[in-house]
Amino acid sequence: MDIVLIAGLWLPASIWADVATELERLGHRPLPVALPGVDDTPIDATLEDQVAAVLDVIDGADRPMVVGHSAACTLAWMAADRRPGDVGRAVLIGGFPSSDGDEYAGFFDVVDGVMAFPGWEPFEGPDAADLGEAERDRFASIAVAVPEGVARGVVRLSDERRFEVPLVLVCPEYSPDQAKEWIDGGDVPELTRATRISYVDIDTGHWPMITRPAELARILDAAAGAD
Repeated sequence: MDIVLIAGLWLPASIWADVATELERLGHRPLPVALPGVDDTPIDATLEDQVAAVLDVIDGADRPMVVGHSAACTLAWMAADRRPGDVGRAVLIGGFPSSDGDEYAGFFDVVDGVMAFPGWEPFEGPDAADLGEAERDRFASIAVAVPEGVARGVVRLSDERRFEVPLVLVCPEYSPDQAKEWIDGGDVPELTRATRISYVDIDTGHWPMITRPAELARILDAAAGAD
């Protein structure tokens, strides 16, 4: 199966390398997306530029499964909104999609036109508990500051057929029961109307593509083969 892989904030497409190797071994075609403003670093890149890059990959694939990590769960959801008939399934790892009209990633201050990786202090606890010093150093060395036009971009959703796209929520630093509680309680408005959601637990911190790439690949393989 074609599997489109979208990295979260600050991370280039190469972060999927170990996952992609295992997916290939399992018989899939992994398609990591090079995101404008990250992989080619134009400071004037916008959220719509990133959506367009995802759609370009989808348009060249065969009814792919689209995987988004963290903030990029919203990118995956926006892709499902723009291509509801072409996205076979969406997988959201460690995050939930924002709603129409929301700011994409207004989590940290923008300085000189970019939102830089803020260091590890905001992520101490369950998010980064399984990251050793070597993994933290690797992350920091490849992290790319997010252009303001991406971080402060406005999410636009318009096609209600997105709610019919099958969803798999991969739950790393929180449990499937917590995710269900948040959705049922209305904390994730976009997913309260989704018609087909399944949940998978992975006992990791926020970045399983770094700490458990083979296990994550097996989860994606199972999701690709689900009915």
